[in-house]
Amino acid sequence: MNADDILLNNGKTMPAIGLGTWRANESGVLAQAIKTAVGLGYRHIDCAKIYGNQPEIGKALQQVDVSREDLFIVSKIYENKHRPELVAGALDEILDELQLEYLDLLLMHWPFAIKPEVDTIKIVSTDLEDVPIMDTWRAMEDLVSSGKVRSIGVSNFNQSILEKMIPQCRIVPAVNQVEIHPYNQAKELVKFCKKSGIAVTGYCPLGGTRINVMNDDFIKHIAEAHIGTPAQVALSWALARGIAVIPKSTNEVRLKENLRQITLTSDEIRMFGKIDKHERKIDPARDFKELEWVFHEDKMECPLI
Repeated sequence: MNADDILLNNGKTMPAIGLGTWRANESGVLAQAIKTAVGLGYRHIDCAKIYGNQPEIGKALQQVDVSREDLFIVSKIYENKHRPELVAGALDEILDELQLEYLDLLLMHWPFAIKPEVDTIKIVSTDLEDVPIMDTWRAMEDLVSSGKVRSIGVSNFNQSILEKMIPQCRIVPAVNQVEIHPYNQAKELVKFCKKSGIAVTGYCPLGGTRINVMNDDFIKHIAEAHIGTPAQVALSWALARGIAVIPKSTNEVRLKENLRQITLTSDEIRMFGKIDKHERKIDPARDFKELEWVFHEDKMECPLI
């Protein structure tokens, strides 16, 4: 086990630093970024069907000089494939696009379903469909024995959902991938996941649009003290908490920088708590109240477990 690996609850390991690919759709640029990243030492590549770029990623993966067993490839089932009879086919589509025989980790992208004919990321409330989470999850559990996926997990699941879900699982989710950065620290959720044996991956670990983490005065001060970058500080803070991170970049310099970890002091880590603003970059409740329960679990009961 590499020092930068995270041990999953099924005995398999996941590299703690990965490469995010959301909105990395520039033709040719993403493929080169994948090859550059692998050359620099990245082994964890995070993908999703709805990102629309898996065919390019698949071509790039065929050209890297690393064995398949040394890579950790993640993808996600989109909400329009939650009906249990559609799950196996959804995995086959992902594998076909990525030109792979198996995934290391397959995630349920969101805890809600939409109608099969809807294939856009911009959905409206009338696109929602009532499919119990456990129906989808049981179909995912069946995929593990097929050999086409090594581990299964979830994404964007809050504590209330997991508390209701775990007792019904034959296979407890190996990973919960959620938005985590210094302005959205998800302390209670991370604590619950660790207690339940679920590893956590933080997406948008550097914030982004509307979440200006990189310009935070405290983070810039820590970066200067360690002769590093604000990005290195933010990523190292998450890694120090035992959280995997998947920053996205297609720039070779930043790809290399993001691999360098900074050893933060216990006081510095503690002081991070003071800048938590509970600010999210991604929140479906901004578009319609029907999904307010996804992240704001105090607002209404989670339906259809």
